[in-house]
Amino acid sequence: MTKIFQDRKEPLYNRQTRFMTVRPFTPVVLKEILSEYNPGYAAEDLLALYAFTGGVAKYVQLLMDAGAVTKEKMLDRIVRADSVFLGEGKAILIEEFGKDYGIYFSILSAIARGKTSRSEIENVVGREVGGYLTKLEKEYEVITKKQPLFEKTLTKNVRYTIEDNFFTFWFRFIYKYNYMLEIENYESLKAVIERDYETFSGVMLERWFKRTLVGTHRFTRIGSWWDRKGENEIDIVAENELEEESVFFEVKRKAGNIHLDVLKNKAAAFLRATGAFKGYSVAYKGLSMGDM
Repeated sequence: MTKIFQDRKEPLYNRQTRFMTVRPFTPVVLKEILSEYNPGYAAEDLLALYAFTGGVAKYVQLLMDAGAVTKEKMLDRIVRADSVFLGEGKAILIEEFGKDYGIYFSILSAIARGKTSRSEIENVVGREVGGYLTKLEKEYEVITKKQPLFEKTLTKNVRYTIEDNFFTFWFRFIYKYNYMLEIENYESLKAVIERDYETFSGVMLERWFKRTLVGTHRFTRIGSWWDRKGENEIDIVAENELEEESVFFEVKRKAGNIHLDVLKNKAAAFLRATGAFKGYSVAYKGLSMGDM
């Protein structure tokens, strides 16, 4: 084990439940690690490291020790015949889920592909999934049930997400396209990942900035917001209750795709719908890969 990993003090594993909960490296620590192995890294490389590993020490170290310090090298290391990453998701989860693992895997695959409401998941899986979703959330702690900030009911406007980045990646690409791996067509799988990478990594970028904002300890509440009609959605809403401040963030891979006028209109819809932040100062900010 290299010194840079020996020096990390974060406790990595916490067995509060049957399922192993992993405490990942923070964005700050990930940047330190990548800069040690690749001082001239690009933002795309840092985002890829976070998107593929979520900051989990085991996966980060496997990539760094193999010299996979750029996005392209990481993808080559992950998608190859002798890769430990290909079977990792199945190896970790199949024992936990038992004989029903196929249903759980189908649900997780649907969520990883952006089918985040219960009705969308059931349309993909082809059966009622309420009990399975409850177990995935409460017992296994693999998924999280999210609602817009200030949602007044506990059952309305619910979305399910896989919080672990590696599992999101694994179910989005490895599990879904396993038939390519069965015939050892690794290049085609890499091509599929490259094709869909911008959308996938855009979601991961939003997670990066949420985690970064959490680490600043500047805000008392951080979340997202979307209306029930699907017409307005805000990537990140942050509140400092003590200072009566609120900030609305739009996250895009490219700064040129950020439109603050559109964000202000969405924020106005949020304020009308929730009645929140009365008397607060309000700010609007864009975040892109250049801000990592």
